[in-house]
Formats: sequence, structure tokens, C-alpha cells
Amino acid sequence: MTLKAPYLLFLGDAQDNLSIKMARSAADWCPQLCLGEMALPACTVSTGLPALTITEAKQQGAKSLVLGLANSGGFIAPAWIPSILAALDAGLDIISGLHDKLADIPAIAEKASEKGLQLIELRHPKVKLHTGKGVKRSGKRVLTVGTDCSVGKMYTTLSLTNAMKHAGRDATFRATGQCGILVSGAGIALDCVIADFISGAAESLSPDADAQHWDIIEGQGSLSHPAFAGVSLGLLHGSQPDYLVVCHALGRTHMRGLPQQPFPSLQETIELNMINARLTNPGVKLAGISVNTSAVSVEEGEAIRNTIAAEFGVPCVDPMRGGVDALLANLE
Repeated sequence: MTLKAPYLLFLGDAQDNLSIKMARSAADWCPQLCLGEMALPACTVSTGLPALTITEAKQQGAKSLVLGLANSGGFIAPAWIPSILAALDAGLDIISGLHDKLADIPAIAEKASEKGLQLIELRHPKVKLHTGKGVKRSGKRVLTVGTDCSVGKMYTTLSLTNAMKHAGRDATFRATGQCGILVSGAGIALDCVIADFISGAAESLSPDADAQHWDIIEGQGSLSHPAFAGVSLGLLHGSQPDYLVVCHALGRTHMRGLPQQPFPSLQETIELNMINARLTNPGVKLAGISVNTSAVSVEEGEAIRNTIAAEFGVPCVDPMRGGVDALLANLE
């Protein structure tokens, strides 16, 4: 997979910050690869990057248009197609992390073929996968898990990887979703893997390694989310984590997209994940808790994190407010 940068990030007609997490991930974690953003008139959100037209981006050296959206169901909206075709006309590859395939839309497929350009489908793995075996692997592994989806698992994983490297440890970020793949350039989007092969795919992402090597594995979904628990469980078993970091976002009253589904407590989330993780690693430990406190002030967030740390006896961090260094002491 060859991702050609610099990128122009396409926000479409998004009106929810969570729905542009693909673009926001690129803007936050690889800003040096991003020239700017473009959006349709109905769009009400932004990554904060400069607004550019396709022509302006091309003049500044853009090589790819990134569909920066992560809508429910992962569909390509008809309103976006003219912009995608215009980008192809300008000579840009198209990078998508959606479930819908660009190549399945005749006008896009024909235009890309005509121009000799790439349609890159990050969410659709092309590698040969196998079922999970549960055999103990060498090396060390940390997996982020969550009370819900979109609570900061990827941000925590990337932050922890960077902190470990800064501390002189041998660590690798392992992407399991389209946003992480865009940032790192490698990985497998597990929510597009056939159910029988999810745990095997997770095993292949973090194979046998040196005894002191750390794989920091990006979590997906939540065991408490009726829509995504299957992916979360397969990833949990296949990752065979030595340590879990539980991720949580303040202010949630129900599972994302499911008003009827009660939100689990941190205690319930910890117990559920620890019980299930023991199937492939009986010695799994809780390394800490990561909380997205952006819904409250810095002072309130710190107080909440201190309370959580005291209650559970492990470090509680916010990767965007103070970093994750406090977790390192628990990772042996």
C-alpha cells in the first residue's frame, strides 16, 4: 500500500466532529503530510487546517484526496462524488477508509483507470488471513479497550507508543482501524475482516517478537456496544495482551448511536475486559485508565482523573492533557 502525500482532507457535508475522525486523526498525528482541508457548503466542522480548493491544493503539491469522514455505516454519499471526480481530474489519488468501495462506483472507477490513479481502500485488507490459535507469543503487548467507541483508544495508543520510544523502549504502534492505518501507513482494519478471522488477524498484527519489544495495539469498539462487541472480542483474544488500558470519555449517557443502550461503568468495563482477556493470557494486568476530559475544564479534568486513580489504584491519564507517562511505570 503506497499512500502518496501531501494530502488534501475532504470533510464532505459533515456536521459532527466525531464524523470527521479520519481527517482529524491525520491533522493531529501527521500534520506534516496534510496541506489543508476542503468541504461542501453544508459542512459545519473543521480540522483547523487551511481551506483549499482542489486546484489550490494541486498547485501546492497535493498527491492525494483523503475522504476524512467516518459516518455511521461507512457509506459514500452521492453528494461527495463530484468532488472525488474533480480530484481525479486534477491528478490526485483517492484514499478512503469507508466501508463502501470507491471501485464499486462506476464513474469513479472509470475515471481512476482513465487517469492511471490509485483508489486506496484502507478498510479492506488484501492479505491472506487465518483463524486465531491462541498460542503464546514472545514479546510484550498492550491493548487499549473502551467503555464505548470513539473514546480515545487510538489517541491513547499513539501517545503511549511515542512515550515508550521517548523513554528508550522498543515499541511499535499496531493499527487496527482506518484512521490508525492512515497515520502509520500499515495495519489491518479489523471491522472489515470476516468474523472467523478477526482473532487471527490480530495475531498476525503482533507476531512473535524480541522479549523486550512492545506492541502497542489500537483498540476497536467496546465489549458493551451491541453493534461492535464482536470485533472488540476478537481483537481482545487475538492481541493476547499482557496489559490493558481502559479508555473512557466524559459526558456519555448512552452508547454512541444507541439511545436505548445504557452506558457501562468503568468498573463493569474493567471486569468484562479482564475476564475475556484471560482466555488467551491468564496473566493480563490493568495498566491504567485513559480519560478524554475535553468536556470539562482542565482543572475539573485533573480532579476527575485523581478520583479515578484513587478508586482503581492505577494511573489515570488524559493523553491530550498531560500525556501518558504515568502509565509507563506499570508496564514492566
